[in-house]
Amino acid sequence: MTDHASKAYSFIEHSGKSAWHDKSLWYVREKRDLATKQIPEWEKLRETASQIKAHTVSKLDEYLIQFEKNCQANNITVHWAEKVEELNEIVLKIAKDKNAKNIVKSKSMLTEECHLNPFLEKAGIKVVDTDLGERIVQMRHETPSHIVLPAIHTKKEEISDLFHEELGTEKGNADPTYLTRAARKALREDFLNADIGITGVNFAIAETGGITVCTNEGNADLGTTLPSVHIACMGLEKLIPKLEHLGVFTRLLARSATGQAITTYTSHFHGPRPGGEMHIVILDNKRSSIIAEPDFRRSLSCIRCGACMNTCPVYRRSGGHSYSAVVPGPIGSVLSPHQDAKANASLPFASTLCGSCTDVCPVKIDLHSQLLAWRQRIADSGHLDPAKKISMKIAGVILASPFLYGLTSKGLKLVSKIKPLYQMFGGKWTRQRTLPEVPKSSFKEIMKQRTKG
Repeated sequence: MTDHASKAYSFIEHSGKSAWHDKSLWYVREKRDLATKQIPEWEKLRETASQIKAHTVSKLDEYLIQFEKNCQANNITVHWAEKVEELNEIVLKIAKDKNAKNIVKSKSMLTEECHLNPFLEKAGIKVVDTDLGERIVQMRHETPSHIVLPAIHTKKEEISDLFHEELGTEKGNADPTYLTRAARKALREDFLNADIGITGVNFAIAETGGITVCTNEGNADLGTTLPSVHIACMGLEKLIPKLEHLGVFTRLLARSATGQAITTYTSHFHGPRPGGEMHIVILDNKRSSIIAEPDFRRSLSCIRCGACMNTCPVYRRSGGHSYSAVVPGPIGSVLSPHQDAKANASLPFASTLCGSCTDVCPVKIDLHSQLLAWRQRIADSGHLDPAKKISMKIAGVILASPFLYGLTSKGLKLVSKIKPLYQMFGGKWTRQRTLPEVPKSSFKEIMKQRTKG
């Protein structure tokens, strides 16, 4: 069972790293705010995107059929996978048919979801992640801690030591430009030797049978131009109906993710390269079941910008690995319980329900409402932590009785004179928070005094 709180403590214990992580992500959030203020119609764009996604989900079966038909017209082979195991087997079969030994892969959270890398490596195929952040975490034998900034938890000094060991760079040289050039030089050989290039999919267009991949490094372009085979892996929720809708989402995506006006490379694929092959593997993995859930259906609108993570006070201070989920943060805490509610029971509680994630979501997903709905469902299904369950029952009894509430308040007030409340309640929880001082008089006592006067 995933316990977010206990995993978060190991990150919080390094207070300097936790503070740096918080500051770095808040900086990205501030860039997002500045970028959105430059577009007067920002809220209209959000509402339009929300409506497009809602419409697409309501007719997803029709658009999937249209997309497949148009892909086939573009000489693209479409594969369907209900579960992650099926997607992995499909990719492996294509690789074996081509006698492929080397694969380069651009950023793809879907392949992280499927654990595709270790699956292919077990079959004797070398897989190299070509996004710089992804390459760093791959070298560190870690998973991404953020869906847009996968190595945000790693400092440049750590990367310097890593590259010295793995790439033979100058020891102690932590200059970002130097390290980036060293990574680029090493990756160039991987691109040239690749038999297959794998990408994710940011947007799939039903009308044209094409896909769009957004990157800042151009690695997806190299990875699909040099090898003769391109495999694109996508979740079925990535669809949008028409090409004219794409501009709405590209204007929202980069600004929400990193504060850029647009990603450096917005690449469109509408067929294989000359003499090559293009395959698209479409994964369900319980996504279709979410459509039947009115409380959670809107979560399928997510465009994976990461804005909810950059603003979340819990994620910023606890780090992405504390979630033990492929997609961390607020959106991950909504999506992960659909895969396994018991194993991910703690994630919906890794939130203050402040609503900041909902405020910044470019497609207006009601994330805080969905987190609350998951809390209720987890409690009803019996997956709630026993200590939390008991404490909530006790609190419920006290809050339902004016007499018990008053008695408890007076008792805590007396005890607080002997020992601070933060030492009695919360323990590790209160180390990162400042509790208010206990007031001399309660609201009820103040009102009684005023009434007498």
